[in-house]
Amino acid sequence: MGNLPVHMARWSARHPWRAIVGWFVFVVLCLGAGAALGGHAATADDFRVGEAGRAEAVAASGGLEQKAVEKVLITARSGALDGGAAGAAARDVVARMRGLAEVADVADPLYNTGRTAVRVDVTLKGAELDGKNHVDPVLAQTALVAKAYPALRVEESGGASISKDVQGQRGDDLSRTELVALPVTLLTLLLVFRSVAVATVPLLLALTSIAAAVGLSMVASHAFPDAGVGTNVILLIGLAVGVDYTLFYLKREREERAAAGGRLGSRELVELAAATSGRAVVVSGLAVAASSATLYLADDVIFSSLATGAIVVALAAVVSSMTVLPAVLVKLGVRAERRAERRARKGRTVKSPSRQGGGRLVGAVLRGTARRPAATLAVGVLALLALAAPLGGLKLTDIGRETYSRGLPAMQAWDRTNQAFPEQTSMNQVLVRADPGQAGAVAAALRDVAARAKADPVFAGTSALRTSADHRVSMLELGVPAYVSSDRAHTSLAHLRKDYLPAAFGALPGAEVAVTGDIARFADYPAHEKTKMPLVIGALLLVTFALTVWAFGSLVIGLLGVLLNLLSAGAALGVLTLVFQGSWAEGALGFTSTGSIGSRVPLFLFVILFGLSMDYQVFVISRIREAVLRGETTRKAVLDGIGRSASVVTSAAFVMVTVFASFVGLHLIEMKQIGFSLAVAVLLDAFVIRIVVLPAALLLLGERSWYPSRAARRARAAAAAGRQPAADAVNVG
Repeated sequence: MGNLPVHMARWSARHPWRAIVGWFVFVVLCLGAGAALGGHAATADDFRVGEAGRAEAVAASGGLEQKAVEKVLITARSGALDGGAAGAAARDVVARMRGLAEVADVADPLYNTGRTAVRVDVTLKGAELDGKNHVDPVLAQTALVAKAYPALRVEESGGASISKDVQGQRGDDLSRTELVALPVTLLTLLLVFRSVAVATVPLLLALTSIAAAVGLSMVASHAFPDAGVGTNVILLIGLAVGVDYTLFYLKREREERAAAGGRLGSRELVELAAATSGRAVVVSGLAVAASSATLYLADDVIFSSLATGAIVVALAAVVSSMTVLPAVLVKLGVRAERRAERRARKGRTVKSPSRQGGGRLVGAVLRGTARRPAATLAVGVLALLALAAPLGGLKLTDIGRETYSRGLPAMQAWDRTNQAFPEQTSMNQVLVRADPGQAGAVAAALRDVAARAKADPVFAGTSALRTSADHRVSMLELGVPAYVSSDRAHTSLAHLRKDYLPAAFGALPGAEVAVTGDIARFADYPAHEKTKMPLVIGALLLVTFALTVWAFGSLVIGLLGVLLNLLSAGAALGVLTLVFQGSWAEGALGFTSTGSIGSRVPLFLFVILFGLSMDYQVFVISRIREAVLRGETTRKAVLDGIGRSASVVTSAAFVMVTVFASFVGLHLIEMKQIGFSLAVAVLLDAFVIRIVVLPAALLLLGERSWYPSRAARRARAAAAAGRQPAADAVNVG
């Protein structure tokens, strides 16, 4: 990387208006490119994993793929159901739905066992994931029928209508999150800088970085399809790192200004900040991007979408810090210099802020650490290991629909539909592909499976057999009267895969047999995650180690960074497990525990936490290494470097925690878990790892910390000989 941040800052400082206009042009171009190309949404093929995914591919090859089905339920608002009125309403629904261009098929009305409800199944055109694009007219017709029969409850549920309600709720949640996060972030920056103009800069650059990233993510979605979660992670990560990177840069420029005492102009001060904090920002951004890229190894469209969002927003934040930020600092610095000159001419005293330390609390902690580093390290590590201990009981499951908010109309209808027709609560689908000549044998084997399931109490006793037009693919549907997350549902899947299918198809060579359905999807996704997790984590550790060694030239610092990040991430995930797998915090955080953690959450968090931890690691170690390269001892460099960087780290941490904690108020439990864990992780990283554990470890390691850095050895030798270290060596960190 060399002195690229300095060169870019120098150009930006000399041509501030070009840099500022250029950045906004870049943002507009990113948004324009995204709008012109449009986003490429993931298709059903992209979501297929495990045996369930293979079965879905078999179904698609025979034209038996799952379609979006909306269920219109008709029940009495009170008392017994009026059969005549219910029948008339059901016929009205059928007639209306069959007249819609968006509808592929409408089933005849179906009464439940007790004739307390009647249901009409409406199959939408297109693939299952496209249902949300066709559901609005269907919902509109359901609403008209409900209006025509006020004595009846006429309501609709299904994958498309539930998705529509959930997306709307998520949008409302994110809007409220922004209303909390943005003002709190601005207030924090005002307290840090005591200037409205300066405090607005980090927020403005973060928001424009997010805008650029949204446009870039739409372009990138043509290579990595968008699973619908990219924008969420862009907002989540973008606001945090965008403010952090700008904060690091701004604070360093102010510190250098205070140290210079008016001897240097704004351009020189910006270049000094670029040579130090600017380089740290670039390394931090690359760390977030590289760490996030390991999620591509999970071979899952959702993780690929998350990775793409995190990468583009981190790089956009880095670009803004390297280009437009130096220009803004120069313009602000020139204004500050003019105000100082005017005050000087009027005889007023110009206050020059001193180089900020870490405050009394940080100073007290560092003094205790300096006296007893071994004891401090032991206490800190043991405390973090204790917080990580609940990970031993971690239980991963996919997040089912039963976790969605019951305030959503579609979810209320879904609950009532399952109560009225419990045999349809969840489904196992057995897919068989064989030569057409074996169609009779396949049908006989599937009837045998259906007979076994009918005698098995975990199944509902209902079945339906379908065969493709070419007789190559057959599908047997078996209902289960239980939610997909229940033990009963999982037992039904195990009986099929381990017992019934091997017994029925063992003597039928050449037949391809697999099970899908909502139960199999729920079970297979976490299993897929577990098989990919070692690969992703191994790559993550390697990438983090390599980046740290590249940044600081020290194998010891690289290994220490990996170990500290493991401690931080492990402790945060342990707290997540303790809180969300139990029920004791339900009231405080507004959730209903599933007794498990969303299967996507730990891996995503582990990767993102490693990237974010590198922010503070790089920033703090850079300050320490600067002092070492000036010839100071490691002990003095550690205490001074951490003391001087503590105020920046704590301010940045407060901003991050505010942003992440605001996501705890969201209704979706996965987003609650992600926001909570990130907030806990940043708190632990900023206040325990960087102020307690890291300095204790570095004090114990002493000069061995920089092995095998030749620059550090040359600096110490120069200091011992009474010479000034080379300027370029000082600026390396």
